[in-house]
This record gives sequence, structure tokens and C-alpha cells, in this order.
Amino acid sequence: MQSTRIPATIISGFLGAGKTTLLRSLMEKSTHKKIAIIVNEFGSLGIDGDILKNCGVPGCTEDNIVELANGCICCTVADEFLPTMEALLDRKDPPEHIIIETSGLALPKPLIKAFNWPSIKTRMTVDGVVTLVDSPAVLAGRFADDPEAVAQQRAADPSLDHDNPLHEVFEDQLCSADLIILNKVDLITPEQAQQLTQDIQKEIPKAVKIIQASNGQVDPEIILGINAGAEDDLQSRPSHHDGEGEDHEHDDFTSFVVTIPTANDPESLVQKLIQVANTYDILRIKGYVNIANKPMRLEIHGVGQRFNYHFDRAWRADESRESKLIIIGETGIDQEAIQSSLQ
Repeated sequence: MQSTRIPATIISGFLGAGKTTLLRSLMEKSTHKKIAIIVNEFGSLGIDGDILKNCGVPGCTEDNIVELANGCICCTVADEFLPTMEALLDRKDPPEHIIIETSGLALPKPLIKAFNWPSIKTRMTVDGVVTLVDSPAVLAGRFADDPEAVAQQRAADPSLDHDNPLHEVFEDQLCSADLIILNKVDLITPEQAQQLTQDIQKEIPKAVKIIQASNGQVDPEIILGINAGAEDDLQSRPSHHDGEGEDHEHDDFTSFVVTIPTANDPESLVQKLIQVANTYDILRIKGYVNIANKPMRLEIHGVGQRFNYHFDRAWRADESRESKLIIIGETGIDQEAIQSSLQ
């Protein structure tokens, strides 16, 4: 039965860890394999799905990419995820492998449990759960588990809180993993990467391979073909939310879309976004921006003070050249002040 079931890989990781970049890299290097992609986003613009559909890789076609934007995938398993998987399985030409990019706030375990659903259990298996870690963000203390390090960070920034839902989500993602990737190691020192590896090893309940990557560049042979059968190994994947049912509320987080004016240049815009992100403790900013006198739209992603941006494609004649950003933060974030600052 194992050999006849379609394998699925779950890619987990917190906001801004680089999941979409990793997924694009996998598609570029796996052109020989028929892969379907499910993208779940925390935000309504569908940015990650759009990035993949326009990446120019043969496998990144619209037919092979399914976007789930009606809520966090771990909360909409029965209503949206399972029907989507059944539809993929029932295709005349079903995929050879399915990759699921979860929302940055998703808990992997409810999703793994869903593979025991009768209609897909005999037809699919969780080949592996891969958790991506934003190495610089963790080293900054936001999700560290070292009490001394957290104390030092709190002294510098009173808004940090070790015992908060953000940290629980991060721990649950680590504990569900079959493979952990320390991403963006080019932004830290080798000594910091070694220390981060040791810190994570203390948190996870079982021996899990931890590897390093820059810009999400990992050989597909490492990620696809783990053969974990994770749905049959739930007991070794503890969660803070065990015993709370299948649902995982996200009342602690919110996202909203801000339309901003056309920017004169990317550099000035990024400096403004950094200032706003720091002032209002924004977790994540991403979107598309119209730059004056440029025929192409600017794709922008930000976590804390780290922003990446590039011109991804030309504006189409049938679309409005509006600049829209998704802002993700904790509940209570001052949406009106953020909108006013950016507009």
C-alpha cells in the first residue's frame, strides 16, 4: 500500500521563513516529476500563489497550483483541505507528488491527522514534514528558548514575550518536523548557526536532521522522498494544542490590506516600511507596489528590519497598477495608525 500511495510533503515555517522561495527552488529542480502545489496564505491577496504561477518554471502552471485562502489550513481541514485533496486524487492524470505550503501560523499536526481521513488514507501518505526556520529572526530572540538570551532581548525590547502564542506555534512546527532547515544562514555567522542547531535540538522530542540553507536552496532529493509516513507517527510529534480538538484559533493574530500611493523608488519605500514595522511591531509585510516610471511591479517582503524586493513582472494592461500590502500582526495592532503612516 505504501508504494501505491501518492506522497505529500508538508512545508511548515513561521512568517517570513522563506517557504515560497524554497518551493520555487524545488519546482525549478524537479521538472522531471509531476508535482501539484497547495498554497495556504494568511492574507487575502494570494501573493505566494501568484509568485509561483509567474515563476516561469514549467511545473508552476496554474492547473498545478491550488490556493486555499479562506483561513489557516489547520482550521479548515474538513471544509476545504480534504475536498481539495480528493479532487487532486480524482484527476484523470493525478500528480506524482503533492507539496503543501502552510500558512506561517499553521500547526502541522491537525493537517497530518487529516491524512487518516478514510477517503484519502489508502491513496495518500505524508512523505515528510519539513520545517523552515528563519535563522536571523530566531537569533534575534523572538522565538528563542534560551531564558538568558530572552532576558537579554527583553532588556533591549520590552515588547518581547517568551511565553506567548508565537513561540508555541514555532515550537509545534519544530516538534512535528521530519527535517528542519535553518534558512538564511548567509545572514548569520557559522558559530551562530551551530548554536542555533544545538538550541533547536534541545526543543525537539526526537532525533531530526537539521540542515542549513541560503535563499531556500536545497536539493529536492533531500526533501522529497523522506518516506516518514507521518500520519502513522503522531505520538512522536507533541503539540501545545493536543487535547484541544482539531481547531486552532488565530484570535491572537490579524491581517489586513493597505493600499499605498505610487512610490518614487524602492529604497525610500523600504526605509519607510522599516520605520512603520518597528513602530507598530508588525510581524510581516508583503505585497506588490507600483514604482513611478517603471513598467514592472515591485514584489516586496519584509520581516522586522529585513526586506527583500525585486521587479517580478510587467504590469498587465488589464490590471490596475495599485500598490497593495498585506500587514500581519498580533491582535490589537493599530490598523488606522499604520494605514495613516503608509498613506
